Amino acid sequence: MGFTADSVGMRFRMSDYYEVGREKVREFATAVKDDHPAHYSEQAAQKLGHETLLAPLTFVSIIGILTTKEMFEAHGWSSDLRNIMQTDQRFIFHRPIVAGDRLTGEAYVESFRHSAGTDIIVTRNTVLDDKGEAVLTAYTTLIRRDDIEIDGLG
Repeated sequence: MGFTADSVGMRFRMSDYYEVGREKVREFATAVKDDHPAHYSEQAAQKLGHETLLAPLTFVSIIGILTTKEMFEAHGWSSDLRNIMQTDQRFIFHRPIVAGDRLTGEAYVESFRHSAGTDIIVTRNTVLDDKGEAVLTAYTTLIRRDDIEIDGLG
């Protein structure tokens, strides 16, 4: 069973936390070609008022993907994200992500509709630290079709 209009209002929380590692921050910054010194040097981060490395803004996508995939699996949507296209997203940052954070994702189904063979779901996603405080809130619109064949995989 997948998402339906009855899913609106549903809340889903990741089963485990994600610990942000120093080297993962550096690797991610390198991968996205973000050369800000605060991603590589604790001294540079401290000059900005933080004790440890700052993660690039897009680092939050790791938590988003983990939360979304787990939520889809728990509710019967395919975990193959190739059938899903993100059409809109808005971020509200409450504080930076830093090395050492233990983050958990929560997703709330804001709206759902089925139109022309396509499921359209809007989620409100919150990334929380280990104190339960919001680090980020994101609103995401996803569309999904069951009948798309990808690379001959059906």
